Amino acid sequence: MKKKAIFNWSSGKDSALALYKTLQNSEIEIVSLLTSVNKKYNRISMHGVRTELLEQQAESIGSPLHIMEIPEMPSMEDYEEVMRETLTKFKEKGVTHSIFGDIFLEDLRKYREEKLAEMQLEAIFPLWKIPTKDLIQEFLDLGFKTIVVCVNEKNLDKSFVGRIIDAQFIADLPADVDVCGENGEFHTFTFDGPIFKKPIEFEIGEIVYRKYEKPKQESSNTACDTSSSDAFDFGFWYCDLIPK
Repeated sequence: MKKKAIFNWSSGKDSALALYKTLQNSEIEIVSLLTSVNKKYNRISMHGVRTELLEQQAESIGSPLHIMEIPEMPSMEDYEEVMRETLTKFKEKGVTHSIFGDIFLEDLRKYREEKLAEMQLEAIFPLWKIPTKDLIQEFLDLGFKTIVVCVNEKNLDKSFVGRIIDAQFIADLPADVDVCGENGEFHTFTFDGPIFKKPIEFEIGEIVYRKYEKPKQESSNTACDTSSSDAFDFGFWYCDLIPK
């Protein structure tokens, strides 16, 4: 009996590689991709990618897609309620597992496992603790292609957004930036590779800068909250991708 699972799909490179590895596992059946989308802007949360491109990815992969709409700055309570409602529906379809592309963030893994356990669900992490330098090399060797759609200005300047990840991009990264951006330094959109029936076509649009306001409360308790005291001192560069 195969394990029925949902796959938490961000549209980026780690998701793509984790999905590739999951598809090689004959013991797992992926019931659906699951992606959270900013309801206000109709774009993938944090990545800023248009929903149309997300839908094209799912079609090319050949998997159903469930879009989970969330507010721009949801409270933890709001976010978790939407997630509970979503997971409850999948449980009714026999889903027992939830798959993630996380690599080494221990706190995030612990949070995911605890919340899933409350619903009698289990987490799977296909990339867990594999060195990120090995992962990015495997990703490129498999023929995946991905473009950087968002960078945190705390770690990288504007010149890195809108670039295709290749050997030169990796060589240009500062020494303190993880090559997979696992600490949130950058986010990507994967548009070609072995999981796709055909490449996702797009044009590079405007590059924009956005800075998020610090919540007025001393303890914001938002789903975007962070323990980093300077988190709201920095903005993000986004590269808009326009579907062809």
